[in-house]
Amino acid sequence: MFFHVKDLQYRAVPDRPDPVYAKKLQEVLGGQYGEISVMMQYLFQGWNCRGEQKYRDMLLDIGTEEIAHVEMLATMIAQLLDKAPVEEQEQAAKDPIIKDIMGGMNPQHAIVNGLGASPNDSVGYPWSARYTISSGNLLADFRANLNAETQGRLQVVRLYEMTDDAGVRDMLSFLIARDTMHQNQWAAAIEELQQKEGFVVPSTFNQEFEKQEVSHQFLNCSQGIESKSGRWASGPSIDGKGEFSFIENPVPHGQNPTLNPAPGYIHGTPMNH
Repeated sequence: MFFHVKDLQYRAVPDRPDPVYAKKLQEVLGGQYGEISVMMQYLFQGWNCRGEQKYRDMLLDIGTEEIAHVEMLATMIAQLLDKAPVEEQEQAAKDPIIKDIMGGMNPQHAIVNGLGASPNDSVGYPWSARYTISSGNLLADFRANLNAETQGRLQVVRLYEMTDDAGVRDMLSFLIARDTMHQNQWAAAIEELQQKEGFVVPSTFNQEFEKQEVSHQFLNCSQGIESKSGRWASGPSIDGKGEFSFIENPVPHGQNPTLNPAPGYIHGTPMNH
């Protein structure tokens, strides 16, 4: 059960309308790593959680906070579109750099959304549930969450650099700070789970069933051996169960595949006779 508090989590008031920037801001609302994605990802992970209740509670805490971030961004986008009809957006598009890079405007903001935000990214691609991960394995999910917050913070920081609007920057500075916390939060949860389960997911699979001779080999599958100097190429493996080794010239161990001809009803390419 959810309740809506009318006040925003943090102030979202721009200094002036900016329809071009409103289009950019759509990316961190409805893009792959936007707030809608993390909101849905965390909520479904929480609702599906079969582990300890503290993880379920934590997931629902942060998932619910992300609803507030969606509301803040939607509110900011709507205000950036205030007093900005299509004519003003078209005027902004006359800047050759804006026209070439951004297209200058999102006409759907006016035509479809009535000067409001939409669940789309910055180029109008609809938000998709395929952006979200809820696997039922908390360690796997929390690593995906850390990646989502990492990419999300990167994009918000880039957007911060793209405006000099103090009101927009103020709101983004709050979101950046929350992304800092969320990266730390997921890293802490990952560390806790790894202490219980080990490093490799899933920990419940018997490693005797995998080809352990290749479990810690780094295969040099491109020209050059610069990768040999990395931590991943020598020394103890991160999971503590082996030693990394660098295979400079990996040898194939499989067969040269030849498939049987397809039956006639498939109407494939005839074999040479």
